[in-house]
Amino acid sequence: MSTIPVLRIIDANFNRMAEGLRVLEEAARMILDDADLTTRLKSLRHDLIRGEAAFNLELLNARDSTEDVGAGLKVAGESPEKDLPTIIIANARRAQESLRVLEDLAKLPEVNLDSDRFKQARFELYTLEQQLVQRLTRQARQKMISGLYVILDTGVLRGHNHLAAAEKVIQAGVKVLQLRDKTTPKKDLIPLAHELEALCRQRDVLFIINDYLDIALAADADGLHIGQEDFPVDEARRLLPPDKILGCSADSIAEALAAEKAGADYIAVGAIYPTGSKNDAGVVGPQRLKLVKPAIHIPLVAIGGINKNNAREVIEAGADSVCVISAVLNAPDMTLEARQLIEIIKT
Repeated sequence: MSTIPVLRIIDANFNRMAEGLRVLEEAARMILDDADLTTRLKSLRHDLIRGEAAFNLELLNARDSTEDVGAGLKVAGESPEKDLPTIIIANARRAQESLRVLEDLAKLPEVNLDSDRFKQARFELYTLEQQLVQRLTRQARQKMISGLYVILDTGVLRGHNHLAAAEKVIQAGVKVLQLRDKTTPKKDLIPLAHELEALCRQRDVLFIINDYLDIALAADADGLHIGQEDFPVDEARRLLPPDKILGCSADSIAEALAAEKAGADYIAVGAIYPTGSKNDAGVVGPQRLKLVKPAIHIPLVAIGGINKNNAREVIEAGADSVCVISAVLNAPDMTLEARQLIEIIKT
């Protein structure tokens, strides 16, 4: 059998593999700004494409792109990738498939390549793909911390149905919901958390659990929010899956910086104004937002006593998101109240 067709297959799969890896590398570098992932992907690509000059020349001489029947071939059912994680997965799959082809063809007696080298690279790429997609998912969730953020506080709801309240504020356009409950036994909170997570996932809303790491994990929530006296930030970050986000309350620049360094994805500062939702919360005022905002590189959430009358002042002070409890949950019409707050924040 002529080696030309085999060389053409090897050449095509080297190209597809390198192209797929380059997309992953650029995402790690330019989008995530992740030096470790970028270095690992770049090293993998360089190690794989490096070869003897004579063999590379053989591949080039065997190439016949103009007569390739697969060029421009369209398959029914193929859909264009529309979001970044899907693009990353598609390119990782292309590289993995190409590595499998190279692994098998390298075993042919007329091909002088190391089959194990491609096998090891394929398994390494499985891990890199997972880590890259998890980081991108976490980043996408972090970017959703904006606009109106509503806390479903069981005490403030005073027996009203959590799901009904969630439906009302989601209908208004709220994109972040947090479940906070300091009194209900955890065994009773878990079913509620599951129901809220399902609703939020269906409606493309971020679902956060307050304080309880175990419930956040059990319900597969999008993230966890903790205070300064709760679970340590670095431990919470270590125990949370890499694609989940972590929020932390902070009263000062020092606390905000420490939380960011330990792995927090957003900082909540408050109480901005006097609030009845948390009696022990010290009032720091909008000025504190102006001090914290330029010191951190992650979203800033303002909380405490915020309503329609002062929301504009909070946004102007630097908050990326406005977090409310009583202003919406105690309103006669939750949907209308939330919608009005959203409009104020937008303008």
